[in-house]
Amino acid sequence: MSDKPFRAVAIAAAWLFSVVVQANDDGIKINTGHLEENGELSWARDYAVVPFAFYTDNFGFAAGMAGVVKGAWQPQASVFGAGVMGTKGTWMTYLRGDNFQPGADSRWLLGGDAYNADFQDIDFYLGAAAGNNSSADDAVTASAYDARYRLFARYIFPLGSATENPLRSLALERPVTGHVPWQSGITSVEFRPFYFSRRFHDSPPLPDSEFAPADEVWGLETRLEWDNLNNEHNPTKGSLSQLTVTVDPGSDDRASWWQWELSQSWFWDLGPAGEVFDQQVLAVNAYLSDVPGWNQSESVNGNSLYHRPPEFARASLGGLFRLRSYQGGRFTDRSAISYSVEYRVMPDWQPLGGWPVFNWYDVPWWQWVVFADAGRVADEFNLATLNKAMRWSAGGAVRFQVEGVVVRAEMAWGEEDSRFAVMVNQPF
Repeated sequence: MSDKPFRAVAIAAAWLFSVVVQANDDGIKINTGHLEENGELSWARDYAVVPFAFYTDNFGFAAGMAGVVKGAWQPQASVFGAGVMGTKGTWMTYLRGDNFQPGADSRWLLGGDAYNADFQDIDFYLGAAAGNNSSADDAVTASAYDARYRLFARYIFPLGSATENPLRSLALERPVTGHVPWQSGITSVEFRPFYFSRRFHDSPPLPDSEFAPADEVWGLETRLEWDNLNNEHNPTKGSLSQLTVTVDPGSDDRASWWQWELSQSWFWDLGPAGEVFDQQVLAVNAYLSDVPGWNQSESVNGNSLYHRPPEFARASLGGLFRLRSYQGGRFTDRSAISYSVEYRVMPDWQPLGGWPVFNWYDVPWWQWVVFADAGRVADEFNLATLNKAMRWSAGGAVRFQVEGVVVRAEMAWGEEDSRFAVMVNQPF
């Protein structure tokens, strides 16, 4: 077996944890489907276990181990696991399985993940400190234990590219053959039962918050998605539409709540620019979310509690995907809006394959990016309010595909601070 899978896992593992810490994203997903010219799917089958090390402000010097199995029991399925411990006492573990098909002709793909972490002396933005008019100095330095457990059950509708074979939803490249779901792309609905918790320990008194005081939530996230992109790693045309509804039915000691999120991305191929750029792409994302029952209440154990989630379960701005010059979870309130625009170019000049260290890897392309983000949160759902006094970020990035993993290095500037980050996956 080639040592290239070992290198790919090392790259993915080294930055997985910054992704999980700073944003409530989808974690690492391993897609290995390749659509052959004859229309058949082929799958990469590899495994690797590697040690890794890195340094961040949250971890200090950190070391850990990661492993991946591509083709785990089934050709299209994968399992990823990793653990890390830092010199500042922060530790984290993550385990994920994806794309298990319960039957040969089934349109269901099953999976799940489990994440646990203990953060030592981390800045948290709570209560008024997470509002749109807050200051970076309002942060509370505290220690907390985080946990997240989810199951995934995704149903692929017999539409578009997946009319005959649901596994075409896992192909990394697909032609865009229309502008409606029944003509093109992959339409799916995914059900994600979840448990989230955050418990502070050894911390100073925490500020009052309009969010629920619960330290755990149980619920169901339902995501309806239409993926009409021509390439998962480097889309040049098409769109991605997602509607997500999250419901916590409540319990004897916490109120029920629900929220919705809408994310829409578009991509336009601007063509080459002479002998300078082989590819130019304009990419745009718009995001909107709300907790409709925010000002409604119910009686729980004799107390009147609002239908609101705790802060750690609420959609937020800041981190690796929205308002990138701000810390993850920097802004949180009842409603949120965000816009991002990116100009992505692929230079004709690609020297990475000949550089030291890079020449150990398969690096088929690199990409230069300039981007701008704008967004805000508010304590009411009002589009006029949400589009006023918005926070902003702007920056540049270099991204490249390494052994099938997209790595991005970004520098973002904003009103409060500037942030440099290295991570995996495109932001949208």
